[in-house]
This record gives sequence, C-alpha cells and structure tokens, in this order.
Amino acid sequence: MGSTAPTEVERPSSDVRPDLPWLTIVWNDPVNLMSYVTYVFQTVFGYPRQKAEKLMMDVHHKGKAVVASGTREEMERDVQILHSYGLWATVQQDR
Repeated sequence: MGSTAPTEVERPSSDVRPDLPWLTIVWNDPVNLMSYVTYVFQTVFGYPRQKAEKLMMDVHHKGKAVVASGTREEMERDVQILHSYGLWATVQQDR
C-alpha cells in the first residue's frame, strides 16, 4: 500500500505585491467649464457638491485629479463614461 500523505510541491517564487487598485484620473483641458466638470463629478460619481468642487479645483490648478479607484474594469467603465461627457480621463494602476 502506498502512502496517502500529501506531498509538498515547490512553487516558483514570485513577486508577492498586494493587489494594487486602479485609478481614474481626470486631466485639465482648455474646453470644459469648471462648473460643468463639477456637474459631471456629481452626476457620474454621486459626489456631494463640495467634494466635486474640490476635485475640479485639483484638475484646474494641479492639472489632474484622481476621481475614483477600484478594479481595472470599474475604472475603464468610469473613463468611458467620462469620455462620453467630453472629459479627458485615463486609467492607471496605483503605485
């Protein structure tokens, strides 16, 4: 009769970094009014006016703002929605 004890399998070592979230970044553009960008943030993300205005001011003064984080699929969906509103947005993995 053979042994039924489990055997240990050696696994190759790999980079064991935590799963980093993905980010939706909105970039400044010369086209959209600040009030419109605030409106889009409130409409798309449900942010209260104060948070939407703060993010809009970051976009305006810093050139960009992280407006959401989550899975890659969620952030890609957010970017598509923001594009449909005419905003310049991209997806990037957090560092």
